[in-house]
Amino acid sequence: MTMHYILQAVFVIVGCLSLLAAIFNWDWFFNSHNSEFIVKNAGRKKARWFYALIGLLMIATGVFFFLSVNGIAK
Repeated sequence: MTMHYILQAVFVIVGCLSLLAAIFNWDWFFNSHNSEFIVKNAGRKKARWFYALIGLLMIATGVFFFLSVNGIAK
C-alpha cells in the first residue's frame, strides 16, 4: 500500500515541477535536452502551454489515484 502513495507523490511532484517551469519560464527547464525538441518545433510559448497542460494532467492523475485507492472516487 505504501508503494501507491509513493507513486502518487511522484506524479504530483513531477506535475508541480512541470507546471512551475511553465509559469515561471525557467530557462534551465526549457533549454534542457529533453524539452529541446518541443521548444524547437513548437516555439517557447506553445511549449510552456504544453508543459503546463502536462503538469495539470499529472497532478490530476495523482489526485485521482489517491482518491481511488482510498475508495472515495468510483
